[in-house]
Amino acid sequence: MKTADFDYELPPELIAQAPAPVRDECRMLVLHRSTGALEDRIFRDLLDYLHPGDLLVANETRVLPARLLGAKRGTGGAAEVFLLREAAGPEPRTNKLAFWEVLVRPGKRLKPGTGAVVDFPDENGQVVLSAEIVDWAAGAQKGERVARLTTPLPSLDEALHAAGNTPLPPYIRDYTGDKEMYQTVYAKRESSAAAPTAGLHFTPELIERCQQRGIGWETVELEVGLDTFRVVDEERPEDHAMHTELYTVPERTVAAIEEAKARGGRVVAVGTTSVRSLESAWDADAGTLRPREREATSLFLLPGSRFNVVDALITNFHVPRSTLMMLVSAFATRDHIMAAYQHAIAERYRMLSFGDAMLIV
Repeated sequence: MKTADFDYELPPELIAQAPAPVRDECRMLVLHRSTGALEDRIFRDLLDYLHPGDLLVANETRVLPARLLGAKRGTGGAAEVFLLREAAGPEPRTNKLAFWEVLVRPGKRLKPGTGAVVDFPDENGQVVLSAEIVDWAAGAQKGERVARLTTPLPSLDEALHAAGNTPLPPYIRDYTGDKEMYQTVYAKRESSAAAPTAGLHFTPELIERCQQRGIGWETVELEVGLDTFRVVDEERPEDHAMHTELYTVPERTVAAIEEAKARGGRVVAVGTTSVRSLESAWDADAGTLRPREREATSLFLLPGSRFNVVDALITNFHVPRSTLMMLVSAFATRDHIMAAYQHAIAERYRMLSFGDAMLIV
């Protein structure tokens, strides 16, 4: 198995630069994984493929306003700080102080030990948040730093919402529409650097229609990191160091899955992050699913991996050579996935985060 096995030619013009005007009116390619058969539908046709007793499981994380644009204190030079994850620090966390692992730009001018501080203004030009670059993050393989965040406002949360910007994937350029379209309608706690995009196609009305037909709805949480956009550079996928993310599978979700399985229903994961959460929570020694609370996972699902929990998958179209291409290929076979992508490109489906959906049953 080689990384090149998961490559494909993605026409740049097919990378969606804006979401569908109505979430559930995007296109949906249905892939029957036992046969490889394909159907062209729209997303609200999802109900035609779900049955009473099935259970949808979605990642309810919300995207942080993690992209901070400001100026370096003392020089006024433009600087950017991107929040990755909260970190432990030498001082206790308060409402007005916290330590975060971050990416910075320009990296050469924002090094730990130099006293570098970046100030971030609100829309009125008032500085509401500051980041002092105090250390290298553990490992620091991609240049991550640790920043000490402080604010004169009552809370860091208020400051982030006054100064921060919703981060969009690097292949989405100049989007000026409603940033809420990059949040799912059921999102709750802000904890991710990127959206679980398979869920963007759901509307409250569609969720309600599913429930009215006896289809369950439960949630997990996986704090999506920027590595979700990175391609695998190694020639062999097995040599790739999978990133680590925190995930939660509540007791109620475990109970709902057990009940669905007992009555012959299917677990339908909404997105690859839900898949990784559920399969990470599987206790192989006990042969059962266990509740988890903000545990770390670096699960890397490749062809040959076993799926113990998930029976069907709602997903988007993914970046070539990415770990997500490998995950869906593990679920539906590489040959079926590559044929489906060739069909989608020939039929001019809209690709990647703001693009159309795929249902694998």
